[in-house]
Amino acid sequence: MSITPEELKQVMRNWTSGVAIVSSQFQGIFHGMTVNSFTSVSVEPPLVVVTLANNTRTCELVKKSHEFGVTILSLQQKEISDRFAGIMGENEDRFASLETFSLRSPSLLISGGLAWVDCSVINEINLGNSTLFIAEVVAAKAERGDPLLYHDRDYFRLGERNE
Repeated sequence: MSITPEELKQVMRNWTSGVAIVSSQFQGIFHGMTVNSFTSVSVEPPLVVVTLANNTRTCELVKKSHEFGVTILSLQQKEISDRFAGIMGENEDRFASLETFSLRSPSLLISGGLAWVDCSVINEINLGNSTLFIAEVVAAKAERGDPLLYHDRDYFRLGERNE
């Protein structure tokens, strides 16, 4: 017996995650999108995975370039998360007026985040409506600060540490 997409969404809304922007470029075209389906799967070798909907420009660029960058957002970047979640539309320049930089690849990373990784795709798995990208981290940088958290369709901040 299988569950419906809505049932799975209801369950997954209870999974609290960080918020990241995945970005890529190909032949001078840049695009990015908000994700929470990003995780590290190995530290040696340094591997991460991300899942992107096949009908997005970002997915198309990652498939063509075989590389992407990830910005892990800080607590102060809620508006950036919303911007890259598609509120502006798929064809708008989501990077307009943002301070960006690059590490090793030309993928744009967003200043003010907590951490950044540059990735080279080593495998992709078509999942029907989306693609799972397995990628090697080829460059990384991290800062200290508070992360932007996402839970049940809303943003949160960390509370007190349990010690």
